Amino acid sequence: MLLLQLSVSPPSAGRSSSSLSCTEAHPTAAFCRVSSTSKSCFLLESSSLKTVKSISRTKNNKRNGAVLKVRSSLDTAATVGKVTEVTKDTFWPIVNAAGDKTVVLDMYTQWCGPCKVIAPRFQELSEKYLDVVFLKLDCNQENKPLAKELGIRVVPTFKILKHKKIVKEVTGAKLEDLVLAIDTVRST
Repeated sequence: MLLLQLSVSPPSAGRSSSSLSCTEAHPTAAFCRVSSTSKSCFLLESSSLKTVKSISRTKNNKRNGAVLKVRSSLDTAATVGKVTEVTKDTFWPIVNAAGDKTVVLDMYTQWCGPCKVIAPRFQELSEKYLDVVFLKLDCNQENKPLAKELGIRVVPTFKILKHKKIVKEVTGAKLEDLVLAIDTVRST
């Protein structure tokens, strides 16, 4: 999910200096309206900082061109009691947002049999340890840079992070080893 921050300002300095700002959490669209000034903007898609021209601005039934600056950042919230799917773009922001909490990352692939077997157990752990952030990363081609950065060699691999650093690793679908590792990191 992307967090979109929109700002609309007049295209020239000669016009009034009023502007419109809003934040809308939505993956592909945002709509902003301020009734007191009758300004509105609509954005269909954004994944990075962009400048978009020809957004309508209505004042006294007159349409003028405006410039829309869009800042998007990733929603860095992980849901407690659930496993959150991450990508190469969302992993570090979520880890940073976790602060002092323990983070457990399940690195898996779609074709891996042991990954499929341990996935429901991993979900159960997320429901048991409500003070731990549980994430999963599909080590597909798109996420290959992050998988390489984290040093994955086999799947499944579980990386346990504390204070934004990897402190433990469990390779293979070894639930007992994973629970022991989580308990060890939580107690430190």
